[in-house]
Amino acid sequence: MTRNHILYICTLVLLLAACKKEDFLDRFPQDAISEPTFFKNENDLKLYLNQFYDALPVQQGNSEANSDNFAQSSRNTFLAGEYVVPATDDNWNYAGWSDIRDINYFLQRYGRAQMDGTVKNYYAAEARAFRALFYWNKVKRFGAVPWLSQDLTDTSSAILYGPRQPHKQVMDSVLADLNFATANAAEGDNQQFRGRITKDVANALKARICLWEGTFRKYHALGDETIYLRAAADAAEAVMNTGRYGIWKTGNPLKDYYNLFIQEELRGNPEAILARRYIKDISMHNLTRQISDIWPALTKDFVRSFLDKNGTPTALSALYQGDETLDDEMVDRDPRFRQIIATRGFVVTNNPGGVNDVVTLPRIPGVVTGYAAVKNYSPDLAQWNANQSTLDLFIFRYAETLLIFAEAKAELGEAGQAVIDRTVNEIRSRVGMAPMVIASLVRDPQSKFPGIPLLLDEIRRERRIELVGDGFRFDDLLRWKAGPLINNPETILGMKLTPALRAQYPANQVSNVIVDGNFYIRVYNNITSRTWNDRMYLYPLPTNELTLNPALLPQNPNW
Repeated sequence: MTRNHILYICTLVLLLAACKKEDFLDRFPQDAISEPTFFKNENDLKLYLNQFYDALPVQQGNSEANSDNFAQSSRNTFLAGEYVVPATDDNWNYAGWSDIRDINYFLQRYGRAQMDGTVKNYYAAEARAFRALFYWNKVKRFGAVPWLSQDLTDTSSAILYGPRQPHKQVMDSVLADLNFATANAAEGDNQQFRGRITKDVANALKARICLWEGTFRKYHALGDETIYLRAAADAAEAVMNTGRYGIWKTGNPLKDYYNLFIQEELRGNPEAILARRYIKDISMHNLTRQISDIWPALTKDFVRSFLDKNGTPTALSALYQGDETLDDEMVDRDPRFRQIIATRGFVVTNNPGGVNDVVTLPRIPGVVTGYAAVKNYSPDLAQWNANQSTLDLFIFRYAETLLIFAEAKAELGEAGQAVIDRTVNEIRSRVGMAPMVIASLVRDPQSKFPGIPLLLDEIRRERRIELVGDGFRFDDLLRWKAGPLINNPETILGMKLTPALRAQYPANQVSNVIVDGNFYIRVYNNITSRTWNDRMYLYPLPTNELTLNPALLPQNPNW
């Protein structure tokens, strides 16, 4: 029987006292626990680690405004080239480092607990998985960072004012943490650890991080990428081989992808390796209300990436009806098209009395591109109340793990048809999409990656579609060294608003919507494209930190 891990959001928050910068990694949360009597048993270890579960990133369907997938009415200042070196950065200040400090504090003391050694290591594995995640986030943002692996004392606090360690050195330490976590965590079917970091969750995390690092090293020419690509493939396959997970489907290919993300209970869902559970009046969120207030707007660039239902690029497809209208554009496309974008007939709200709000025309100008993203969007009015949504959210979803395996194997030159059948084609089976057949693949004339192997190109496309909005796209552009894709003018264009379509709207509703010479909606009046600068592969270090610690110099390149 399939068992899943659902993170119960009845989280114990350990209150941390404020302190000066120089001892922010050297504090004990004395207002929450007493050191001489804590870390004495299993319950103490569990309670201490509970504070970190809120830091696990949930997949919200609308968290990619910093990519080529979305264009919101408010411009992303980083992608617009308007970001300046800040004086402070929440990712580097006291709060930004406190989780790492607190994990190190735990790892220095958990050994005191009087309990079975194997079980004790379950909790050490959780801690090291968290530290790996926290450090990976630092490296993605800043590159070289200080590696702090000990609980600092008055005599060791000078380490805080030391230099940064190189990217590769830090990530090798991250891999060591991940290896410990996957070797020592509780088994995935251990019911006592349901909803916590088990071997399955640790392997899902390891696969995610190692794919990022392996491809980053390859495309940024850092070298030594193979060990990470192999680790990504092995970790993903370890999850696959448990037999505990699968692609959720009910036999309704026109609705199953959409319905996957509007479930109030992911417990028992075979796709949930780890999910965050929300319970009415106990722990709720505001996602549905946020989406309804400002509907996420997908870009023309993203929408072009959908294949037709037979798996053929639209530039080569006899089925493609063009994009004069959204009705034309959706005909015979990948079935996920209508489950990702609000098209004619989509139910916006299920209203009392049965008079539902249903999409006819695209919701312009409220949706600035006309392509309204509906992932995680519920028509249930109960979910629209501010901060009262109880829809569960994925943290690690099995489809992502399958795509990691496919991409890692392709990067290693080991992705034959059997690999694609286990991964891409299993995902496509949910929606009735034609399977990918390697021997039949043809290069898309509009490919974003014409210089890479054809199979790898199509795996990247599959990842873009299946995981849209889940928060991975910017990280993907970073690791593939594909930042210049942001320069494509279609990353800030929307659908066509022809005079014929404009005439169908009430007077003045779309009168202020600006289009280009081909009638595509221009999201921003004053720019026609974004401009990528390679310095944007890293964020700059805040100036205040460089003043306090000159050993952190030099600043990241070209900032």
